[in-house]
Amino acid sequence: MSRVTEIRYVGYGVKDFAAEAQFYEDVWGLDRIPSDDGMAWFKARGHDEHHVVRLRAADENRIDVVALATESRADVDALCSKVAASGVRMIHEPHELTTPGGGYGFRFFSPDGMQFEISSDVAHGTKAEVDRWDGVPVKISHIVFHSPDHQALVTWFCDVLGFKISDWLGDFMCFLRCNSAHHRIAILPGPPCLNHVAYDMTGVDGMMRGAHRLKVKGTPIQWGPGRHTAGNNTFSYFVTPGGFAVEYTSELEEVDFETHEGKVHVPAPLVMDQWGIGIGGPQTMPHPEPNPGLFVATEA
Repeated sequence: MSRVTEIRYVGYGVKDFAAEAQFYEDVWGLDRIPSDDGMAWFKARGHDEHHVVRLRAADENRIDVVALATESRADVDALCSKVAASGVRMIHEPHELTTPGGGYGFRFFSPDGMQFEISSDVAHGTKAEVDRWDGVPVKISHIVFHSPDHQALVTWFCDVLGFKISDWLGDFMCFLRCNSAHHRIAILPGPPCLNHVAYDMTGVDGMMRGAHRLKVKGTPIQWGPGRHTAGNNTFSYFVTPGGFAVEYTSELEEVDFETHEGKVHVPAPLVMDQWGIGIGGPQTMPHPEPNPGLFVATEA
C-alpha cells in the first residue's frame, strides 16, 4: 500500500531573511546549498536528503510547506488520488518538480490549511560521517503540529497518508510513525500551526555539544536538556530569530513499523522529562498562533 515514508524538508517564509539564514548555517549547523533563485536551501551533512530547510524572504514569518517522501512515482500518483478523495484542497497534481533536487510530486492543503508536498525521485545530496563530538544535525527527526481538531487530524494522517499511531500522551498528544522511527509526526491541540521541527544528533554527546555551540553564539536553551518518555528521545529546544521552535534530539526509539503496539502515557513531570533536571518547560516555548497564510499556496 502506498504511504509516506519519510520527511524531506520544511520551507519557511521569514521577515529577516539574513538573520534566519545566518542562524541555520552558522549556529544550527546546516550546510548551505548554492542556488540562484533568491532563496536559501540547507542540507544536513549526516544524511543524503538533498535539503532539509528552505527559506524565502516574506512579509510575515510563516511555514510555507512541509515536504514528505514516498518510494516511487506510482506511490506519488496513488497518494495523490487518496489525498484528493479525502476532500482536502489540492494545489497541483503530480508533475516534475523544479525546486533544487528535482523529483516528482504534488502539493495540497491539509484539513487545517497547512501546505504539504509529497514527492519521489529527488536527487540525493552528499553524505558525510558526523562524529560524536561534531554537534551538528544528522537529519530531520520529526515535526510536531497543532490542530484545532487533533483527533480528526490523527485519523487523516493514518487513513490517507499511511501513518500508524505509536503512542499517546494522555488524550492530547499523538505520536505517529511512517517508518521504524517511533515518530516522525506528532499532533497536539491548538490553532493550525507548527509546534517545532526536531533534528537527530549523534547521541547525547552530539546534542550537548550542539547546545554548547548555540549557547556560545547567544541562543539559549528554552527547554532541556531532558529525555521524553514517548519515544525515549533526549531533547533540547531552541528558538530561531524568526520565532520558530527547533529541537536537537537523539536516541529516538526504533520500533517495528507494522507490529508496534502503542500505549497511553499518563502526563506527569517525569513523563514529559524523565531526567527532570532541565531548565524551562512547555510553557517557555513559543505560544501557538495560527500559521499566517493558511490555504494560501506558495510557488516554491
